[in-house]
Parts: sequence; structure tokens; C-alpha cells
Amino acid sequence: MIRTPKIPRRAFSMGLVAAGLSLPCRTRADNTVSAKDIVTAADGVRNPLAPFRMSLLLVEYRSGQVHDTVGLAVHSKLNASTGQYRNLVRYTAPARDVGKLVLLDGGSMWFYDPASKASIRISAQQRLIGQASNGDVLTVNLAHDYSAKILGEEAIADADHQTRSTWHLDLAAATGDAAYARLETWIEKDTYHPIKSKFYSDGGRVLKLAYYRRYETALGGARPMETIIVDAV
Repeated sequence: MIRTPKIPRRAFSMGLVAAGLSLPCRTRADNTVSAKDIVTAADGVRNPLAPFRMSLLLVEYRSGQVHDTVGLAVHSKLNASTGQYRNLVRYTAPARDVGKLVLLDGGSMWFYDPASKASIRISAQQRLIGQASNGDVLTVNLAHDYSAKILGEEAIADADHQTRSTWHLDLAAATGDAAYARLETWIEKDTYHPIKSKFYSDGGRVLKLAYYRRYETALGGARPMETIIVDAV
């Protein structure tokens, strides 16, 4: 069941359906891990390996009040040959949008409107609602699309104002499939849970912040059920 967020920020929550396993992180002989290992393990927290479906409810808040909502069903399947996910996104709400589809296969993303029976090419950075873009709701492997480096270890506050011990990583786009030119992310050290991310434009401007919260057990592991997206401006 999807719960509507009751916080005065733009957010979306999700429910996962299927069966899968999280991806373990490899530890070196000296008990250290590389930046790529950390990002790969965090990908495994966000994404089950087996095909799955998740229901998303996107809620936009303005001045602490709900302004708009969009319901989506996202079907994802890992393409073993590329290491990326194939995605089919189906609009489930509001009524005016039911039946609209978004398809991501490799670097190609298409939008289909049943009213016009037309398919058009779209961008991962095109907004769906508020600060949430197409790239934010699709299943992606950051370890595949980005080159990562560890900036340091930091204690930061999560969305619930709890202190978390994290790795602070910088990710630069390594392929044309990357939704953003660059992002920073903070991954909890003990669990590899994504805690916070900061997204940048091609020109280096901060676009938005994302906080990952409400971790619950689903598809064989603890996964974030809610993401809060905040306009960086």
C-alpha cells in the first residue's frame, strides 16, 4: 500500500512487487572498498536483480500544501548484456493521464500518448511533476553510468534528522545514458543505504537535493520507500 507523504516538501513514495535479491559489496583483502564497489552496493539496495514492478505516487507540495499528484506503475528488468534496466512506465493517475506510457531501452526514451496515438523522443531530465523528472523514477544502475570517487567520510543528518555515518562520493557521467552530468551522493557505511544526493546541471549548477527515507524490507532487502526531492534554489 502506498502512503501519501505528510511532509511539506515535494516527494514520492513507492511500493515494490516481485521477488529479488540485493547485490552484495565486495571487500578487498585490506578491508577497504573502492568507490565503484560502494556505488554498486548502493545500486543493489535500490534495485532488485530480478524483474519487478513498483507503484509510485508523486506528490508536489507548494507552501506546505499538496499542489498536484501523479500515479505511476514502473516495470523494470535488468538487461544482462548492458548492465542497465529496461523500463516501462505506465500512468495510473490522474484520470486524464491514464494510459500514457514512457519506455526506456538503453539510451532511448520514448513517450506515448494514447489520445494522439503518437510516440515522441523525450529526455531523462524532462520534468514529470515538481522537481521529479523522468530520470528520477526510472530504475538505473549508477555504477554503470558514472565514474565515482570518494571525497571523504562524513556524519550527516538524514531526512528524519538522525545522524548517519556515510561515505561522500562524487559521480561524473561516464556514458551518454547518464541522466545528470554530475551528482554527489552520501551512502551509509554500515548498510550501503543511500541517504542523500545532490544533482548538477551540465553547467555545474545544483538542480535539486534528494533524501531517501522510510527503509522497509521488500524483495529480499531493506529499500527506501520514500524519496524527498527539494528544489536547490
